[in-house]
Amino acid sequence: MSRRPIPFAWQVLGLQVGLLVVVFGLGCGLIGWLFDQELTDQYGIRALAVAHTLASDPAIAAAAAAEDPQGILPARAERIRVASGALFVVITDRHGLRLAHPTPELLHERVSTDPSAVLNGHDTINVEHGTLGLSARGKTPLREADGTIVGEVSVGFKIDEIRTYVWKQLGLAALAAGCALLLGIAGSALLSRRLKRLTLGLEPRELGELVQEREAVLHGISEGVLAVDAAGRVSVCNSEAARLLGVDPRPGSPVSGLGLPPGLHSILEHGEADNVITVAGDRVLVVNYRAVRRDGRDLGGVLTLRDRTDLENITRELESVRTLSNALRASRHEFANRLHVLSGLLQNDHRDEALEYLHAVAGGQVAAGGAADQLDDPYLQAFVAAKTAEAAERDVRLTLADTSWVGTRVSAPVEVTTVLGILVDNALEAARHGARRPAWVELALLSDADALHVSVADSGDGVGEGVREEIFTAGVSTRDEPGRGLGLALARQAARKLGGDVRLTAGRGDGHGAVFEASLPHALAAVP
Repeated sequence: MSRRPIPFAWQVLGLQVGLLVVVFGLGCGLIGWLFDQELTDQYGIRALAVAHTLASDPAIAAAAAAEDPQGILPARAERIRVASGALFVVITDRHGLRLAHPTPELLHERVSTDPSAVLNGHDTINVEHGTLGLSARGKTPLREADGTIVGEVSVGFKIDEIRTYVWKQLGLAALAAGCALLLGIAGSALLSRRLKRLTLGLEPRELGELVQEREAVLHGISEGVLAVDAAGRVSVCNSEAARLLGVDPRPGSPVSGLGLPPGLHSILEHGEADNVITVAGDRVLVVNYRAVRRDGRDLGGVLTLRDRTDLENITRELESVRTLSNALRASRHEFANRLHVLSGLLQNDHRDEALEYLHAVAGGQVAAGGAADQLDDPYLQAFVAAKTAEAAERDVRLTLADTSWVGTRVSAPVEVTTVLGILVDNALEAARHGARRPAWVELALLSDADALHVSVADSGDGVGEGVREEIFTAGVSTRDEPGRGLGLALARQAARKLGGDVRLTAGRGDGHGAVFEASLPHALAAVP
C-alpha cells in the first residue's frame, strides 16, 4: 500500500521551521565567529597596551639592558600580570632570553616564538601558541632613553578565556533567538492553518486538477457561464458568456460596470432565476441562476445562459406560416363552396344566373381583398389576409388604413414579419381584452424608397404611464401574466438590425388605445 502523502500545510510548516532553524544556526555561527575575532583583536590590543605601559618604565629598560643583575624584573612583571589579568608578562633581553616569566624554571631561556620583528623595532599583535598555551599577544620593543632596543615586553591573554566569554554571550543570544524561533514556529503554524482554510482544505495537487477540470468544462460546453462572488465581482466568465453578453470582463471586475441588461441585473440582485427568457443586445437568452454556498459560507452564484435567438426567430416564422395556412384553408373552403354553386348553375343550364353570380363573386373579391390594390408585395398581401382572418376569429376587426401604399417587394421578410407579427398580435390581444366595442385594429403600411414605415393602432385600454418608459424592456408587460413581456423587445431588436426602431407614439387617446410605430430601413427592394 502506498503511503498517504504529507498534507501541503504540514510541508509548508516543516519547510518554514527548517528554514528558521538553518537561518538561526548560520546566524549564530557567523555572529560567534565575528565576535570571537573581534574579542581576540581587542585582547591583542589590550595586551599591547599593557606592554607599552611596562616598556615606558625607564627602570625596567635599564634593568633589561644590564640583564637584571638584581633580579627585580620577575617581581615587577608578576605584579603587572596579576593587576591586568593576563596569562603572562614576559621581559627579554636584546638576544631574546627571558628575564621575567611566570614560570621561574624558564628564565634565561630563549622565548618559544620568534622575537626578531619586535627586536627590530616593530609592535606586533597576533595569536600564537607558546609554553603556556594558545594566547592573544601584544609585543613591543624595550628601549633605553636614547632609543636603543635592549629587549622586548610580551603580554598575552589566554584564548580559552576569550572563548568562554564568547560562549557565554552566545548562550544569552541563543536564549533570545530560541524565543524568537518559537514565535516563528507559532506564526508558521497559524499561517499554515489559514492557508488550509483559504484553500477549503484542498491540496495544491487537487487545486491544480480542479482548475484544469474547470477550464475544460467551462470552455467545452455550449452554454455561457458567468460566476459572481459574494461581493458582486466576476470570478469566472467563459468564452460563450462573453460572446452572448458582448462583454469580456476580467476576473475581479464589478458586475455593475459590465453594462448588462436590466433583466440580468435584476436576476443577480434577487439571486434567483429558473429558465427566465430575457434579451441581451440582439440575442434572446434563457437564463438560470444558482446560489453557491459551502460550509455555510456565501460564495456568490453562477449564471448560465443559453442562446435562443435562432429558435425564437424560427418560432415567429412558423407562427406566420401557420396563420397564413389557416387563412388559406378557410379561403379554400369558401372558394370550394362557390365553385359548387357555379357547377350546379351550369349543369342546370342557368347560364345567366351563373354569369350574374360570377360578377357578384368578383365584386366581393375586390371589396374583401383591397390590400392587393395597396400592397404590391405578395408576402404582405398574404400576411394582411391571414391576420384579418385570425382577427375575425377573435371577434376583432382588422383593417388596412386607406393611406397605406407599398409599391415594391419586401427584401427582409424575416425582420418585417417579426416586427409586423408582434405589433399586430399585441394589438389584437389589447383590442380583444379592452373595454371598447366593437374591437378593432388599424394597420398602416407606407413605403419610402427602400424603407417601410408601420403604424398599428388598437381599441384597447392603452399603456399606463407607469410602464411607458420600460415597455420595451424584456419582462415588462401591461398584463400581469408569467412568460410575457418579450415580444416588444424582440420587435425592437429586429428593427434595429435594419438600422430602424420601434417606438410607442401614443399610450392612450380619445377613441383609441396604444399606437406603435416602426421604421424599417432597407426592408424593401430599391425602386428602379
